[in-house]
Amino acid sequence: MTDTPFKEVWSGTAETYQDFILPLVSRTFALTIPQLPAALHRVVANAYLLCRVADTIEDDAALSAEDKRRYQEAFVEVVAGRTAPEVLAAELSPRLSMETIKAERELMRQLPLVIEMLRSLNRAQQAAIERCVGIMCRGMHRFQQNAGVHGLPTQRDMDQYCYYVAGVVGEMLTELFCDFDPAIAARREQMQRLAVSFGQALQMTNILKDQWEDRARGACWLPRDVFQRHGVDLSTIQPGGVTPGYGAALSELIGLAHSHLRNALAYTLLIPRQHTGIRRFCLWATGLSVLTLKNIQRKPDFRCGNDVKVSRGAVARTIMVTNVSVKRDALLRHLFDFAWHELPLTPLAPAWNDSLQHPERDSMQHA
Repeated sequence: MTDTPFKEVWSGTAETYQDFILPLVSRTFALTIPQLPAALHRVVANAYLLCRVADTIEDDAALSAEDKRRYQEAFVEVVAGRTAPEVLAAELSPRLSMETIKAERELMRQLPLVIEMLRSLNRAQQAAIERCVGIMCRGMHRFQQNAGVHGLPTQRDMDQYCYYVAGVVGEMLTELFCDFDPAIAARREQMQRLAVSFGQALQMTNILKDQWEDRARGACWLPRDVFQRHGVDLSTIQPGGVTPGYGAALSELIGLAHSHLRNALAYTLLIPRQHTGIRRFCLWATGLSVLTLKNIQRKPDFRCGNDVKVSRGAVARTIMVTNVSVKRDALLRHLFDFAWHELPLTPLAPAWNDSLQHPERDSMQHA
């Protein structure tokens, strides 16, 4: 990230601060969020920054597990409007590790501006964001406190982890899209059935791509049962140490992410054709995930995320092709069929949707 100097006192508006900080904390979302209609752009940017604050708290190396739990709960209270953001920002921002990027430390320091922007949104928008942040913070901490290089016990645990860090975001975005246009709201039920799967598609892609960086930090979000079935012990694998069993397990998970990406495309095609900006927002994310999975499938001995990163040329081509076809459903289906035909396909378990219908309730039963 750039080493941009930050002002002690922001002289612009809360909205201009959002536009300033977004590309410094996420290159990908700085590309996709501006594709949204202006009214949605400001809402989704705010939601993303608040989710990024939650990530920053949970990932910071200087905070103990107890500190993280306490600060996550305090952050939920701030987002819900029950406590002042200034207190949390003043206490927490100086405690963040220097390993946390400068822009994220700045975002924490300027939390009052982000909350000011949140309070300018309508009640339905605020409620969707508050729900997302609350579920995300409590769910993430539940998994982070037991993280280790041994991985998650089962595929179901991986599904639940993906829900807390991404599936719930898919639900939130659906509510924000529905609030934006009654024509989208008419398809809410169909979209919400696919929203969690869309989020899991993107998160599984990131987990597979970043597995070696996560392992270096002492965490692994891969499911032990899948790898054990192929004779692989997650606690002992090393970058580049590809075995037939590791390759088979990796291929199975790529196939599962592929199944979720098919749901992501189905979700996108439920958005009315006239909303080209919302469709682009979804299509670019889906297309880049497909390309990342293809890179991983071709190079299972990769040693870091950069080894399988999508090239700038491929990003540009994805943008160009989806922009040309954004209103043409049949063409989009054809293009994606061509794009993912080389990928393995692992069918989703029949009970997948039922098991994740209310995963936050399930987590409370196991807390």
